[in-house]
Amino acid sequence: MPDLEQNKKNVIAFYEMMFNACEPRKAITAFVGDDYIQHNPHVANGKIGFIEYFEKMSAEYPGKRVEVKRAFAEGDHVILHCHQIWPDGLEYAGIDIFRLDENGKVVEHWDVLQELPETSAHENGMF
Repeated sequence: MPDLEQNKKNVIAFYEMMFNACEPRKAITAFVGDDYIQHNPHVANGKIGFIEYFEKMSAEYPGKRVEVKRAFAEGDHVILHCHQIWPDGLEYAGIDIFRLDENGKVVEHWDVLQELPETSAHENGMF
């Protein structure tokens, strides 16, 4: 039985290290299992594709950051609901889904991203 709280902590630490600390190589080494399957169509599959994409992103968008608003864990999956804040003024609401191996290491990732709208039909917000 996976340790759901530890899996959430591992995924949040992974996400914050690669996105906020701009250290994708270190994040891969610390938090990713033997294989890494990527479903985001903009990021190449595997560890090297991940590192190259996020190193380029870090260089092009210094100051970007993510705030984890919610984390859910069930079985071998962790889901994060996040607020991405970019230096060019863009903000996004994102859902990231991670699958972890039996050692609590990330081995697969899916995501969906939505730009925060300027107006809304309600006052509930995105988070």
